[in-house]
Amino acid sequence: MFEFCEIGGWRFEPARFLAPLAGYTHSAFRRLVAEFGGCGAFWTEMLSARQLINEDFLKSPWLKRRPEEKFTVYQLMIRAGDPIEKVMGRLKDHGVKAVDINLACDAPHIRSLQAGSVLFGDFEGLKGIVTEARKYWDGLLFVKIRLGDRRDDWQERLKERLVMFEDCGVNAIVVHPRFFEDKFKRSARHEVLPWIASVVKIPIVAGGDITCKADVERLADKLSSVAAIMLGRIAVIKPWVFAAWDKPVSVDYGEVWRKMISYILEDFEPEVAISRIKMFTKYYSANFAFGKNFYNRVFNAKTIDEIQKIGDEFFSANPRINTVLLISQW
Repeated sequence: MFEFCEIGGWRFEPARFLAPLAGYTHSAFRRLVAEFGGCGAFWTEMLSARQLINEDFLKSPWLKRRPEEKFTVYQLMIRAGDPIEKVMGRLKDHGVKAVDINLACDAPHIRSLQAGSVLFGDFEGLKGIVTEARKYWDGLLFVKIRLGDRRDDWQERLKERLVMFEDCGVNAIVVHPRFFEDKFKRSARHEVLPWIASVVKIPIVAGGDITCKADVERLADKLSSVAAIMLGRIAVIKPWVFAAWDKPVSVDYGEVWRKMISYILEDFEPEVAISRIKMFTKYYSANFAFGKNFYNRVFNAKTIDEIQKIGDEFFSANPRINTVLLISQW
């Protein structure tokens, strides 16, 4: 399953995508995953639409992309009053082929901006923004959603929005099948995906708790109606997960960690680079039996040199690899 799909006239092969992750799917990380191969499309972190107008697309670690990335979708946080025509024009000028409007984020600071989940709940405001985005954007247009708020009429409200997206010319809908209240604590509700796919004719991209080919096989009846799948946190733990989908991949864990550090240092200013290295290590350390000790040492480090020394010591000791990963614990 998910060897390829077609969305808006574009063929994606394979139909397995890197999900947008705040603080993680920056240019350095996308570069690392792309070098391993096997990923059909890459999503950026959520980008403030109005801020990207003044960003440097060739230097910004959030905006720049490299040839190794097959296809990059720019995910946008859009809110009422944003200069959508100017935003879309800037993206076009820099050769962007696809954008995704994030309506799934329920973080307090995003809600305070009346974006993300708040915009999803405002039907008329949402319709206006999607309509305007489609008016000024002739590339692929995605929207990313959750199921909405957990309430008795959630299905009716969701259907209203799904139909609106299709009527407004959205090319595909990315669904994280959890309610906003679920956060990441409850298992994804993949059982609703066949119903969602029956409501509209446009492709559905599904995410949530999908980490490997075995998960897809286990969920085959629930995923059979979707066009593509997304992998999120598992890709930070195992950046080679797409490459290893159908065949084993030999990995030097220490070399991967060091390469990620070098890529982050290349793209970020030092003070930001340290925080991004620590964020990556939080998940990457899940690969190891004593990974939390490794992460805690990195987290408490003050300099890049100190972090690199900690890594050299850890990997030179040939750390034992975890055979079972419980992503929810990290």
